Amino acid sequence: MLFAVRMDVEIPRDLDSGVRAELVAREKAYCQELQKSGTWVHIWRCAGQYANISVFDVEDNEELHRVLWGLPLFPYLRIGVTPLAQHPSDLAAGEVVA
Repeated sequence: MLFAVRMDVEIPRDLDSGVRAELVAREKAYCQELQKSGTWVHIWRCAGQYANISVFDVEDNEELHRVLWGLPLFPYLRIGVTPLAQHPSDLAAGEVVA
């Protein structure tokens, strides 16, 4: 199942800079591990914001829940999830349906 996920990062400004750097480094490593496994299919930065829009390919809602809860920055994220379905006009999907 494909899901579009918007993540807005809201790290407190007064968080210790060392703790912040460690969290961000763990987040990057976790994100890249999921990309290599094919779970985190796409990630795009939202220009001018500390936010991203990502596409996840997971078995079901429960797997997406586990993946998101595993994010080191999870306590500092505002997350919106949109389930995705194939669009009949997508040329990459093969035959176009009128």
